Amino acid sequence: MTAYAIAHMRQVTMGPQIVEYLHKIDATLEPFGGRFLVHGGDVEVIENDWPGNLIIIEFPDRQHVREWYASPAYQAILALRTENSQSDVVFADGVEHPHKATDVLG
Repeated sequence: MTAYAIAHMRQVTMGPQIVEYLHKIDATLEPFGGRFLVHGGDVEVIENDWPGNLIIIEFPDRQHVREWYASPAYQAILALRTENSQSDVVFADGVEHPHKATDVLG
């Protein structure tokens, strides 16, 4: 089942380390089938507040997203992001199609 790495980047200090991170992250995704679906950009807030940016990276499954995050290549650049931003990061599974809202009821 498709899985996602989702980040809410609440604050980013744009500087040389974030620029280096951006230059290097794509190469870390490729071996694990990762691809950006959403990478910052303008969001339309319709309820409450949404300070910051949204990043969604798609992977073939949860195992691939875990392996990417734990990979030596990603771990080598992780501090470039964490030391220069405040963010929340989660992994989430997609749903099988077709899916109805009531499917979560069991």
